[in-house]
Amino acid sequence: MSCPIRLANADDAGVISRVVIAALRQSNAADYDAETISRIEASFSTAAILEMLTRRLVFVALIEDEVIATASLDGDVVRSVFVEPQHQGLGVGKQLMAVIEDEAIARGLEVLRVPSSITAERFYARLGFCTVRDAFYGEERTVVMQKTLPAFDPSGGSRFV
Repeated sequence: MSCPIRLANADDAGVISRVVIAALRQSNAADYDAETISRIEASFSTAAILEMLTRRLVFVALIEDEVIATASLDGDVVRSVFVEPQHQGLGVGKQLMAVIEDEAIARGLEVLRVPSSITAERFYARLGFCTVRDAFYGEERTVVMQKTLPAFDPSGGSRFV
């Protein structure tokens, strides 16, 4: 499935929040307890997303002008990659990551890091990320992963739509 991807704006904050919370509740719930999911959800309220838009480069993927997925780049760190549960497994997350990687390469980054949930670890591994270490935030386990990026090729095409 190919989706248009664009930079997020303030009008997207509410729907980004809903996409993230739906993914947390349905996909991540198999790997994290309800208390952890609830705590993480609080970080993705509409207000929190609005604030995030001021600090990170946030992208959204669309189907018929409706936001179905999001991902962001914070320096050399990939953050908040979430796809609505009914659209997971169709290549939308991979497409978002291609845009993130293109942006990172264009910015001259040599390494891209991601603090992955247990749920997404295999997804990132399939994209070439390697596990560096585990990190714990209370009982929440995060898998810190990284990927070495190729050098920027100014003649290459962008995957950003």
